[in-house]
Amino acid sequence: MSDIVDDQPAAGGEGATGDPVDATRAIAYQGRPGANSQIACEQAYPSMTPVPCESFEEAFDAVRSKAARLAMIPVDNSIAGRVADVHHLMPGCGLHIVGEHFLRINFHLLGLRGVKLADVRWVHSHVHALGQTRGFLKRHGLIPRVTGDTAGAAAEVAERGDPAHAAISPRLAADIYGLDVLASDIEDAAHNTTRFLVLSRTPDLPPADAAAPVITSFLFNVRNVPAALYKALGGFATNGVNMIKLESYIDPGFGQAQFYADVLGHPEDDGLRHAFEELNFFAHRVEMLGTYPASPLRSSLG
Repeated sequence: MSDIVDDQPAAGGEGATGDPVDATRAIAYQGRPGANSQIACEQAYPSMTPVPCESFEEAFDAVRSKAARLAMIPVDNSIAGRVADVHHLMPGCGLHIVGEHFLRINFHLLGLRGVKLADVRWVHSHVHALGQTRGFLKRHGLIPRVTGDTAGAAAEVAERGDPAHAAISPRLAADIYGLDVLASDIEDAAHNTTRFLVLSRTPDLPPADAAAPVITSFLFNVRNVPAALYKALGGFATNGVNMIKLESYIDPGFGQAQFYADVLGHPEDDGLRHAFEELNFFAHRVEMLGTYPASPLRSSLG
């Protein structure tokens, strides 16, 4: 990914190291310093400064308030599935998807300096990380304890100072919090990968005639009537549009189903343009989230 920089005035804030950052070069993420989201930021935008946020809401707000130029948000994991909280924040958020990034997830068991694996009894981490290392925990008789995020678990273990407690975290967290790596690459599946979306205040549409594939993401609602989804999606099939993702949600009143979709194509392509015309006829509401380049890693992950 190339860096995206605008001329908005800086609004302050601190990076992962605690130093002040230029907001026009800042990319927000949820989690403590050392989280996988920070690694994704550094891979995709190496000249920008990752800015940690306590929650996804705070990361969204950082972009909306111009405290950060972009946000790096996880949406799917190949083992754990979707990150449910994110999709509830997307409708009406006022932000645009401008890119995607895939990160291979490697988890490590981190403990206090000088501690051995045999000394550990309790292991702290995010619920998804614990689920993705279930086999390792069972083989070693370790007791899982859920925390808010992986890097935060490493920080808690360092602060606790008890050799019986360890964390499942990225290797970067060991360097940040002064911990030892007691076991490496302990995830149960070798294909453990997380997909991130990059959010911006302004859209950054690729040209309609771009040679590389692009993705268009959108939300839509259908009424709770027979064949509503079938009719809404019919135009994509008849116009030869490849839908690569479709997820359903129920609104708070249980009256309508909401859907999130990714399709291959640009809104100015004839096929996709006709498909959206048909979707708008049958759907109750359609919200465009963004059109952006497909990651080159998609072909190797398929």
